[in-house]
Amino acid sequence: MNLNIVLFNPEIPHNTGAIGRVCVCLDARLHLIQPLGFSLRDKHLQRSGLDYWKNVDLVLHRSWNHFLEAEQPEHMSFVSAKARTSCFEHKFRIGEYIVFGPEADGLPAEFHAKYDGAFLTIPMPGRHARSLNLATAAAIVAYEAFRQIREKG
Repeated sequence: MNLNIVLFNPEIPHNTGAIGRVCVCLDARLHLIQPLGFSLRDKHLQRSGLDYWKNVDLVLHRSWNHFLEAEQPEHMSFVSAKARTSCFEHKFRIGEYIVFGPEADGLPAEFHAKYDGAFLTIPMPGRHARSLNLATAAAIVAYEAFRQIREKG
Protein backbone atom coordinates (compact mmCIF):
# COMPACT_ATOMS: atom_id res chain seq x y z
CA MET A 1 0.00 0.00 0.00
CA ASN A 2 1.48 3.34 -1.05
CA LEU A 3 -0.48 5.40 1.46
CA ASN A 4 -2.45 4.89 4.67
CA ILE A 5 -4.96 7.37 6.07
CA VAL A 6 -5.66 6.91 9.80
CA LEU A 7 -8.64 8.46 11.56
CA PHE A 8 -8.27 8.39 15.33
CA ASN A 9 -11.71 8.35 16.98
CA PRO A 10 -13.59 10.04 14.12
CA GLU A 11 -16.88 11.60 15.20
CA ILE A 12 -18.76 12.70 12.08
CA PRO A 13 -19.89 10.08 9.57
CA HIS A 14 -20.04 12.54 6.64
CA ASN A 15 -16.32 13.27 6.99
CA THR A 16 -15.35 9.61 7.21
CA GLY A 17 -17.47 8.81 4.15
CA ALA A 18 -15.83 11.58 2.14
CA ILE A 19 -12.36 10.49 3.28
CA GLY A 20 -13.23 6.94 2.25
CA ARG A 21 -13.95 8.26 -1.25
CA VAL A 22 -10.57 10.00 -1.32
CA CYS A 23 -8.92 6.73 -0.28
CA VAL A 24 -10.64 4.85 -3.12
CA CYS A 25 -9.53 7.52 -5.60
CA LEU A 26 -5.91 7.26 -4.40
CA ASP A 27 -5.89 3.49 -3.81
CA ALA A 28 -5.03 4.25 -0.19
CA ARG A 29 -5.99 2.20 2.86
CA LEU A 30 -8.28 3.76 5.47
CA HIS A 31 -7.70 2.86 9.12
CA LEU A 32 -10.37 3.73 11.67
CA ILE A 33 -9.36 3.71 15.33
CA GLN A 34 -12.23 3.08 17.74
CA PRO A 35 -14.26 4.36 19.40
CA LEU A 36 -16.13 5.84 16.46
CA GLY A 37 -18.77 8.51 16.95
CA PHE A 38 -21.12 6.65 14.60
CA SER A 39 -21.96 3.22 13.24
CA LEU A 40 -20.37 1.95 10.04
CA ARG A 41 -23.96 1.40 8.89
CA ASP A 42 -24.81 5.08 9.37
CA LYS A 43 -26.83 6.45 6.45
CA HIS A 44 -24.77 9.67 6.41
CA LEU A 45 -21.55 7.68 6.10
CA GLN A 46 -23.06 5.69 3.24
CA ARG A 47 -24.46 8.81 1.56
CA SER A 48 -21.20 10.76 1.59
CA GLY A 49 -19.24 7.67 0.59
CA LEU A 50 -21.72 7.00 -2.23
CA ASP A 51 -21.12 3.78 -4.11
CA TYR A 52 -17.40 4.17 -3.40
CA TRP A 53 -17.84 2.96 0.18
CA LYS A 54 -18.04 -0.71 -0.83
CA ASN A 55 -14.58 -0.34 -2.41
CA VAL A 56 -12.86 1.31 0.55
CA ASP A 57 -9.85 -0.71 1.74
CA LEU A 58 -10.89 -0.38 5.38
CA VAL A 59 -9.21 -1.67 8.51
CA LEU A 60 -10.96 -1.19 11.84
CA HIS A 61 -8.80 -1.13 14.98
CA ARG A 62 -10.23 -1.35 18.50
CA SER A 63 -7.62 1.03 19.96
CA TRP A 64 -4.47 3.01 19.19
CA ASN A 65 -2.35 0.26 20.78
CA HIS A 66 -4.10 -2.38 18.68
CA PHE A 67 -3.36 -0.30 15.58
CA LEU A 68 0.34 -0.03 16.50
CA GLU A 69 0.59 -3.78 17.19
CA ALA A 70 -1.27 -4.81 14.04
CA GLU A 71 0.32 -2.38 11.60
CA GLN A 72 3.76 -1.75 13.10
CA PRO A 73 3.99 1.49 11.13
CA GLU A 74 7.48 2.44 10.09
CA HIS A 75 6.63 6.01 9.04
CA MET A 76 3.86 8.07 10.61
CA SER A 77 2.92 11.71 10.36
CA PHE A 78 0.24 13.48 12.37
CA VAL A 79 -1.84 16.38 11.11
CA SER A 80 -2.82 19.20 13.46
CA ALA A 81 -3.67 22.88 13.22
CA LYS A 82 -1.27 23.28 16.18
CA ALA A 83 1.80 21.98 14.29
CA ARG A 84 4.51 24.20 12.84
CA THR A 85 5.81 22.14 9.92
CA SER A 86 3.83 22.49 6.71
CA CYS A 87 2.61 19.32 5.03
CA PHE A 88 4.13 20.78 1.85
CA GLU A 89 7.61 20.75 3.44
CA HIS A 90 7.35 17.18 4.70
CA LYS A 91 8.89 14.41 2.60
CA PHE A 92 6.22 11.70 2.42
CA ARG A 93 7.34 8.09 1.97
CA ILE A 94 5.75 5.08 0.35
CA GLY A 95 3.59 3.28 2.89
CA GLU A 96 3.39 6.27 5.23
CA TYR A 97 0.57 6.46 7.76
CA ILE A 98 -1.01 9.91 7.97
CA VAL A 99 -2.94 10.29 11.22
CA PHE A 100 -5.85 12.69 11.82
CA GLY A 101 -7.62 13.29 15.12
CA PRO A 102 -11.31 13.66 15.97
CA GLU A 103 -13.16 16.66 14.61
CA ALA A 104 -13.93 18.41 17.92
CA ASP A 105 -10.60 18.24 19.72
CA GLY A 106 -7.94 16.93 17.36
CA LEU A 107 -5.27 14.54 18.52
CA PRO A 108 -4.76 14.23 22.30
CA ALA A 109 -1.94 16.00 24.12
CA GLU A 110 -0.13 12.72 24.73
CA PHE A 111 0.22 12.27 20.96
CA HIS A 112 1.75 15.73 20.68
CA ALA A 113 4.22 14.84 23.42
CA LYS A 114 5.11 11.37 22.13
CA TYR A 115 5.28 12.14 18.40
CA ASP A 116 6.30 15.81 18.57
CA GLY A 117 8.65 15.82 15.57
CA ALA A 118 6.14 14.11 13.29
CA PHE A 119 3.37 16.74 13.36
CA LEU A 120 2.34 18.57 10.20
CA THR A 121 -0.07 21.38 9.47
CA ILE A 122 -1.82 22.81 6.45
CA PRO A 123 -0.97 26.49 6.02
CA MET A 124 -3.98 28.71 6.68
CA PRO A 125 -3.07 32.33 5.98
CA GLY A 126 -6.65 33.50 6.57
CA ARG A 127 -6.79 35.78 9.59
CA HIS A 128 -9.96 34.22 10.99
CA ALA A 129 -9.20 30.55 10.28
CA ARG A 130 -8.88 28.07 13.15
CA SER A 131 -8.97 24.82 11.22
CA LEU A 132 -10.24 23.06 8.13
CA ASN A 133 -12.97 20.46 7.93
CA LEU A 134 -11.47 17.01 8.54
CA ALA A 135 -12.43 15.65 5.13
CA THR A 136 -10.95 18.70 3.41
CA ALA A 137 -7.74 18.47 5.44
CA ALA A 138 -7.38 14.75 4.75
CA ALA A 139 -7.86 15.31 1.02
CA ILE A 140 -5.25 18.10 0.89
CA VAL A 141 -2.61 16.11 2.76
CA ALA A 142 -3.37 12.81 1.02
CA TYR A 143 -3.05 14.36 -2.43
CA GLU A 144 0.19 16.10 -1.48
CA ALA A 145 1.55 12.76 -0.28
CA PHE A 146 0.35 11.11 -3.50
CA ARG A 147 2.00 13.82 -5.60
CA GLN A 148 5.33 13.35 -3.83
CA ILE A 149 5.22 9.56 -3.91
CA ARG A 150 4.29 9.55 -7.61
CA GLU A 151 7.20 11.88 -8.41
CA LYS A 152 9.59 9.47 -6.70
CA GLY A 153 8.38 6.75 -9.07
